[in-house]
Amino acid sequence: MTTPRLEELADRLLKAATAAGAGAADALVVDGASLSIDIRAGKLEQAERSEGIEIGLRVLIGGRQACVSASDISDRTITTLAERAVAMAREAPEDPYAGLADAGQIARDWDLAAYDLADPAPEPGAAALERDARAAEAAAMAGGDITQVEASAGYSRRRMHLAATNGFSGGYERTSRSVSAVAFTGQGTGMERDWAGESRIYQSDLPSADEVGALAAERALARRGAVKPVTGTFPVLFDERIASSLIGHLLSAVNGQSVARGSSWLRDALGQQVLPAGLSVIEDPHRARIGGSRPFDGEGLPTRGRAIVEAGVLTGWTLDLATGRKLGMASTANASRGTTAPPSPSNANIDLTPGRASRADLIRDMGTGLLVTSLIGSTINPTTGDYSRGASGFWVQDGVISHPVNECTIAGNLRDMLMRIIPANDARAHLSVRVPSLLVEGMTLAGA
Repeated sequence: MTTPRLEELADRLLKAATAAGAGAADALVVDGASLSIDIRAGKLEQAERSEGIEIGLRVLIGGRQACVSASDISDRTITTLAERAVAMAREAPEDPYAGLADAGQIARDWDLAAYDLADPAPEPGAAALERDARAAEAAAMAGGDITQVEASAGYSRRRMHLAATNGFSGGYERTSRSVSAVAFTGQGTGMERDWAGESRIYQSDLPSADEVGALAAERALARRGAVKPVTGTFPVLFDERIASSLIGHLLSAVNGQSVARGSSWLRDALGQQVLPAGLSVIEDPHRARIGGSRPFDGEGLPTRGRAIVEAGVLTGWTLDLATGRKLGMASTANASRGTTAPPSPSNANIDLTPGRASRADLIRDMGTGLLVTSLIGSTINPTTGDYSRGASGFWVQDGVISHPVNECTIAGNLRDMLMRIIPANDARAHLSVRVPSLLVEGMTLAGA
């Protein structure tokens, strides 16, 4: 049986919803395939392929809404799905902010080719992915005193189409190719581990598996002999690998859902300084060959670039239609959704203004403190911004990396921490979220 075009399926869902009594509806159809290969201790541990189609329908009756989903695309299932959705919506609580976009708000023209989100190259076979995983493993094992390696390679292709009774209809396709390795060194309580991984939309852009495996081994070997650091107040340098988590906490705090609930530590900070004056946080959903790019959001609104923080000042929230209505603001076209739930706001590609100093410069200038390369667990108070996380990395003594450290906790308050960040210039260009290494002065460190 030939799978119908995704837009045809979406149209069938909308017609079924209307026939069942929905006042308005939107439909999301997702067709995807993925393949992954895992190698552990020299043996093939797992080879997994999945493919299938999912359909999701949201119906609205006045201010009441319900979402249903299925993986069967038969006419009978679609009819039953619509009838159940309408029955659920009639029993749902009233939400005065729920609703589709007005016809004048929806995206109508975009150049999908400019986004370059799908690799035209053929899908790689399982044998090709296994070669990558084994190459990563071999390169890691060649690095020296490595006791074990876990390596993986994967590929995915995903097509989606969104349509609504307000006239919106659009879709696009994404691909992804990845390779990663986790390397272990030492035994028992002296065991240490680290990892490396790369992912790209185009297979031709992916670094070699050898590079990935060698980097995982290099990082793991550097962690041999890790000890607890001393307790006190010290500067902490968040390595580029994990620095984006700090900006991630800021993005969570300016998410419209958190603000509307009054549970954000930045709920009263609109128009106030939240970062050093020279720093901005820019969202750009239109970067070519980047996984977070998209021409329209999960409600069919045209996406656009914007400054979330400009010259240190918080300029706006991240909103979908419902949170925007609740806060008396326009949507920022940040709706995201799957087939099983209504839209919610989320961010796409993010850039933090880079600094002029290199990571090595910041290490030299920080004096004595902690370089964090891994974060473990999380205790973040979303209302107050109090921050506490387990960490490991390297001790810096008089501006020079001295030795690896582990089993410590770093703590502070995000509002204060973000006002003191000093960025390096080492953000990687291919990432969707580009945040360089960040130095934070005066954090509390609990170690030995």
